[in-house]
Amino acid sequence: MAERVVVPEGRRRRRRPTKHGAVLSERLIVETALRLVAQHGAEALSVRRLGAALGADPSALYRYFRNTDALLLALADELIGRAQEGWSVTGDWRADLRAIGLRIHTSYRSNPQVALLASHRTTGRPHETRAVETILGILRSGGFPDALAVRIYHAFVDQALAFAAQDAAALALPRAAQDADAEVWHAVYGRLSADTHPNIAATFPLLAADMCDSGYPFALELMLGAVTALRPAADGD
Repeated sequence: MAERVVVPEGRRRRRRPTKHGAVLSERLIVETALRLVAQHGAEALSVRRLGAALGADPSALYRYFRNTDALLLALADELIGRAQEGWSVTGDWRADLRAIGLRIHTSYRSNPQVALLASHRTTGRPHETRAVETILGILRSGGFPDALAVRIYHAFVDQALAFAAQDAAALALPRAAQDADAEVWHAVYGRLSADTHPNIAATFPLLAADMCDSGYPFALELMLGAVTALRPAADGD
């Protein structure tokens, strides 16, 4: 029997153009998958639909991703990568945490359908590991001891992703449902009597205006204030 020749992974990947004239690559697959999920939701994340959109045999995708879950992790990692594009730390730990938190939240909100699928996943891919390294570096360089830095990192990331998931869920609703939810504040809360609901009635204009947007930026400031209080005093502080 002839000896089996093992072809390196890189050489097994398709180099001939697809039916659409593009050369298949991991980058092209991820970008196409992001577009499909944004347009059609979770059901679009299938090898068959992705192959059709790429103009390639669906089986060719397995040369890049072993299954759809691996592709989903790549999509999640792409959102984390986009949050870091064009940004670098400044050395001001509080400003840097604020910046990366808002960037992560914005990246997920910009891709709500993918955020719904992936905000709770741990990818272990390059963009995620770079983000973890960066945030821990911000905290350790900011004077937080390692044990405290890890706990703050955990709470910080979970807060950003939890708000991202909640906001993404709202943004992923059909437009009619989004409008109906927004109208509840006026149709129901705006008509509550001060006799039965004095606190809502007193604060209603402020409440209705504030509930139209994400609570994350203010929640982030609350967390940063708490983190500041935990930071050990350093010489010169």
